[in-house]
Amino acid sequence: MLALAIGSSLPVSAMADSELELLKQQVELLQQQLQEVQARLEQQAARAATKQEVAALKEDVNAAAEWKSPNSLVHMAGYADVGYTNSDGNDGAFNAGTFAPIFHYQYRDLVMLESELEFKITDAGDTEVGLEYLTADLFINDYMTLVAGKFLSPTGQFRQNLHPSWINKLPSAPPGFGHDGAAPISDVGLQLRGGMMVGGIRTNYAVYVGNGPELEAVDEGGDVELEGILAEGHGSDRDGDKVVGGRLGLLPVPNLEIGLSAVSGKASVTAQSGDSTLAFADLGSEPARDYDVVGADFWWRWQGLETRAEYVRSKIGSAAGSVAPDGATWKSWYAQAAYRFAPTQWEAVLRYTDFDSPHAVEDKKQWAMGVNYLFASNVVGKLAYESNDGQSGSTADDDRWLVQLGYGF
Repeated sequence: MLALAIGSSLPVSAMADSELELLKQQVELLQQQLQEVQARLEQQAARAATKQEVAALKEDVNAAAEWKSPNSLVHMAGYADVGYTNSDGNDGAFNAGTFAPIFHYQYRDLVMLESELEFKITDAGDTEVGLEYLTADLFINDYMTLVAGKFLSPTGQFRQNLHPSWINKLPSAPPGFGHDGAAPISDVGLQLRGGMMVGGIRTNYAVYVGNGPELEAVDEGGDVELEGILAEGHGSDRDGDKVVGGRLGLLPVPNLEIGLSAVSGKASVTAQSGDSTLAFADLGSEPARDYDVVGADFWWRWQGLETRAEYVRSKIGSAAGSVAPDGATWKSWYAQAAYRFAPTQWEAVLRYTDFDSPHAVEDKKQWAMGVNYLFASNVVGKLAYESNDGQSGSTADDDRWLVQLGYGF
């Protein structure tokens, strides 16, 4: 029986050993799996740290490379010119001309500050500094920009687009389109400008409201009359009446533009000149009078030929009770043709201008002929001759030669 009992217990012992071995294997497997889980957790933690480091590194790189896609852009442009002038009434003289840097500061596609300074050397050798324009331009959408500040007058084409010396085909402005002429120069106020398609025709437009011009009167021996229109962007409005105006340009076909301009408002006498000051005791009480400008311009290009024409008339109404009660009108028009002799760098220019003012001594009819050499698209040398027909003995009747080197940058 003892032997039988011992024999019967042997399979149970063997079975227990087998179960113990299986249990050990399961424990080892669990330990192995636990180790793998721990290793994966460590790897994931390492990866998370690496991603954070990479993200931080990307931020550093983006900050260092901000100049490639900055929020703010700074740009300087402008123009300058030097020359020589010889007229019938004066000895020939070299001149330093004009240095006009233009600054642009843009923030994204939202707003841009732009300004042009003008440095000139006077006949006495002094340096004059002027602010041609200073505006903050808010880009409302692809078709409209709000301009605030001092801006070049959008009346016509010459003042707002053509007056820089490297763009103007001749060394001088057409009579009446320079300073103190028939065309307004600049204004201070608000302007909306842009372009769009209207009925399948490309158009550009500009409308504005501004302080408007002031008037200068002259007293010559007791006869007081209007001397000129000071339309160069005044920072105050002494008569309190704003002017409104603008221009509409139509481009019905490529290389052709037709523009119409108009300005209307009030102006009053605020400056005096002449032999006597008795008539100018109280300019503060000067009445406001009508101020109206109309204009039209034309531009057409065909191959190497470029033609343009422009007309402007500024009219001042009469005003009872003014030191200079009579009204006055300034008007001028010019037509110009320029031909580029391709493939050379030579260009010929011909311009005719007829300028009428209230003062006979300033009236002028002018033929201007010139030849240009384009050293580059923005560097041009000019030689021109002006044949002027004005009142005999006046400077308006003096013919003159002009040489100029204009550089746009």
